[in-house]
Amino acid sequence: KILTNYPSTMKTVAVLSLLAGSAAAFAPATTKSTSAVVTGMSFDGEVGAQEPLGFWDPLGMVIGQDQERFDRLRYVEVKHGRIAMLAVTGHITTTAGYRLGGDIDYSGHSFASIKTGIAGISDIPQAGLLQIAAFIGFLELFVMKDVKGTGQSPGDFRNGFDFGWDKYTEEEKNQKRAVELNQGRAAQMGILGLMFHEQMGGDPYVINSLLGYPTI
Repeated sequence: KILTNYPSTMKTVAVLSLLAGSAAAFAPATTKSTSAVVTGMSFDGEVGAQEPLGFWDPLGMVIGQDQERFDRLRYVEVKHGRIAMLAVTGHITTTAGYRLGGDIDYSGHSFASIKTGIAGISDIPQAGLLQIAAFIGFLELFVMKDVKGTGQSPGDFRNGFDFGWDKYTEEEKNQKRAVELNQGRAAQMGILGLMFHEQMGGDPYVINSLLGYPTI
């Protein structure tokens, strides 16, 4: 019964999470976190406010808000964008037929037998789902955060490691932040589209079908 109800719950949570992330998806990035308390600030000049829309906040989520609130929304946007990029990559990879070798449990259920996309949730043993949830919780609490407080912008989780980032000029850093934002925004829309097409019963890769290469 738990496994039967779990996919529906997961689908709802996934859709709501992505929608929450995309609500601030077109509000631009800040270059450095601050605890400013001045309200009514303008964010028109921030990274991410670019042509053709410029600064676009359709839900008015930063109207009259201070920099601290903006940084919080930007952090959520960046995080959801990264999750969505991983989700799209995983969806494409498994749809192409790539799977881990071996079995997912001691009962003989192979990784290859797990379906692609949302449908695959019901194929994963309950213990596997709990392990996934625990791993995500561990990353959220101890890894994917600015542990040392040295981040230069929301989503900067280097925590003292350089990774070559400091060799770039401020202009280059902003350009790379903008690229990540755009790709994350596109991925959020992309994974939502794939999920909805799955539930509609069609091929989530519409272009493939139109070109004569259906994936289902």
